[in-house]
Amino acid sequence: MSTEKSDLNQQDDLIDNSVENEEVIDNECNQNFAELLENNHVDSHMYITGQMVDAEIIKIAGEWIFLNVGGKSEGYLEAKELIDEDGNLTVKEGDKIKAYLLSSQNEELHFTTRISGENAGLDLLQMAYKNGIPVEGFVEREVKGGCEVKIGNTRAFCPYSQIGMGRENIDKYITEHLPFKIIEFSENGRNIILSNRAILEEKRQAQIETLKDSLHEGKRIKGHVKSIQDFGAFVDIGGIQALLPISEISRGKVDDIRQSLSIGQEIEVAVINLDWENEKISLSIKELQPDPWDDAKIKYTKGSHHTGEITRITNFGAFVTLEPGLDGLIHISELGDNARIKHPREIVNEGERVEVQIAGVDIEKRRISLRPVVYSQKDSEMNNYQQYMNKKDDSYNPFSNLGDLLKDKIDKKK
Repeated sequence: MSTEKSDLNQQDDLIDNSVENEEVIDNECNQNFAELLENNHVDSHMYITGQMVDAEIIKIAGEWIFLNVGGKSEGYLEAKELIDEDGNLTVKEGDKIKAYLLSSQNEELHFTTRISGENAGLDLLQMAYKNGIPVEGFVEREVKGGCEVKIGNTRAFCPYSQIGMGRENIDKYITEHLPFKIIEFSENGRNIILSNRAILEEKRQAQIETLKDSLHEGKRIKGHVKSIQDFGAFVDIGGIQALLPISEISRGKVDDIRQSLSIGQEIEVAVINLDWENEKISLSIKELQPDPWDDAKIKYTKGSHHTGEITRITNFGAFVTLEPGLDGLIHISELGDNARIKHPREIVNEGERVEVQIAGVDIEKRRISLRPVVYSQKDSEMNNYQQYMNKKDDSYNPFSNLGDLLKDKIDKKK
């Protein structure tokens, strides 16, 4: 009996040892397999055709650009995809780009930024449609409702609303090569509808995200005038158009914006408003100009005399511009010289040069009160004031001053 018990104990020990040995072997195998994965850098990314990747340009060699697409994975694409209209490369080594896997053969990953050329068959175009890969097409001619576009040997259609950003002259796109997204692929490729606008909106959104990181209100930047309207100018800042209102061009009054700005002109501006939700950016040149009110109290002391131009007339008085961005008011009561007048235009007109005296300055409210200078003797020089008044009589004297002329007008009303 004792012998049988001893044999059973030995069997139990053998089983326990066997289990322990299996656990050791399993742990060693798992460890060796993990080390194998680590040592061989088995890539966790299994790329599929059409997949978009973020890639870094690691080398540019002639017609080819080589990419690092994560881990030890490398790929390549044709350099001609990333050249501008003048044939110059738009990228450099170290730049980050987005690319799409076109094919994988013998562990070589061929990427593209768009599909184009005679090899763009229906299978490839269908893949581009499913995976959102851009395609390059030649805008051949205008047809009813849009344009006919040729991608390799395949014909497609782009509606008016999907070319450019909309409401543009379609003629400028005819015979041009443009990038498109395929938004419909049906009838085995007999019905292919394209959108150029989708590409532009993606690019715009990427540019906005970049600007969000760099722009802030008050920042000084440079831009180029893209278009001019009566209410302001649209300025290109990093691919995004921002508005420069006519009221923000100068401290002084701007009557004709086209005399201040021209298409293509480079200007320096300040960012005064950022509305990312509505994608609106407002700019100002005026903010970069000195504010005349900063030293107005020193320059325009009470009682001092100055010359300015009447730039605006209201029913309560005439505004005189003393310098760009700084106006003073001659109240209607100051123009009558105790004579009752119904409107300042009875005495003065816009565009006239006048000599005035400072009656008061309120820096906080940005107000300057003026009164016209009146002399009793006609011996002060005035730059042909009567030419402004269109007065041509025997009493014309080019050297009479505003005060005398105002007094003369008032006397005739008494």
